[in-house]
Amino acid sequence: MSARPKLGLSLMSTPDFHQASAELFESGKVEVVEWSFDNAFNGAYTEPWCQAIVDRYSDSNALLGHGVTLSPLSARFSQRHRDWLIGAAEEFRRHNYIHASEHFGFSEAGPVAHGAPLAVPMNSVTLKCGKEMMKRFAEATRRPVGLENLAFAFCMEDVKRQGEFIDHFLSEVDGFLLLDLHNLYCQQINFNIPATELLESYPLDRVREIHISGGSFSPSISGRRIFVRRDTHDEQAPQEVLELAVHALKRCPEIEYVIYERLGYTMEDEESQAEYREDFETLVQLLEMIYV
Repeated sequence: MSARPKLGLSLMSTPDFHQASAELFESGKVEVVEWSFDNAFNGAYTEPWCQAIVDRYSDSNALLGHGVTLSPLSARFSQRHRDWLIGAAEEFRRHNYIHASEHFGFSEAGPVAHGAPLAVPMNSVTLKCGKEMMKRFAEATRRPVGLENLAFAFCMEDVKRQGEFIDHFLSEVDGFLLLDLHNLYCQQINFNIPATELLESYPLDRVREIHISGGSFSPSISGRRIFVRRDTHDEQAPQEVLELAVHALKRCPEIEYVIYERLGYTMEDEESQAEYREDFETLVQLLEMIYV
């Protein structure tokens, strides 16, 4: 088994995150932070206390970069992509990020430029576009780059093929897989396939980072009484995801980082803030149990 991975948080520039996480930062238990550096590209304001955390972890060589708006599988390379990559290059010169990741999928198509990433047809054309974008991503950041698996798919075949497709996708830059366990859990619920079985379809030797989070159910737009599990980062991590984490950590020989995610503005009362800290402490204990 590999050495114990570092445990950290996905950083949010919101008052409730600040309140929920302050105790964890003060205790020194947050070994690494992940920052969605491209939020500022769209004019989002970063609170001074949050920027101070970014700077501190950058200086300590403990800062991970996570993009959310590049849209690496868009069919067209747009001016917005060019501007994004210029912004990324500047940010990665300014701060000492260890690596950079993005989401598998696309969020730009025609006049639509922002939103949640969507599934893509897994064919040779998509693969070619994606490989070119990952090369541009690596050139801009000058860091190892990776992709996060998502819980979007057109059908069961796409669910089963995503791991293999991501492996081919990353081969051009020898990239890493950011394995999101709650997304696997979503696929388990939505497509009735065991998450442990799905895990084995991914290139586990490429896993450098793991995400753990919670989510919620949304009604299907089909009009039928069907609810879809989504990776919304607005609840505690389910017990099934924590159990999957134990299994995954033992199967990923190159794992270096475990990041707990929860969105800002989802912890605005003391109870939910306590739940957030409770989840993090559970992960501390989980790592201590595995890496004795």
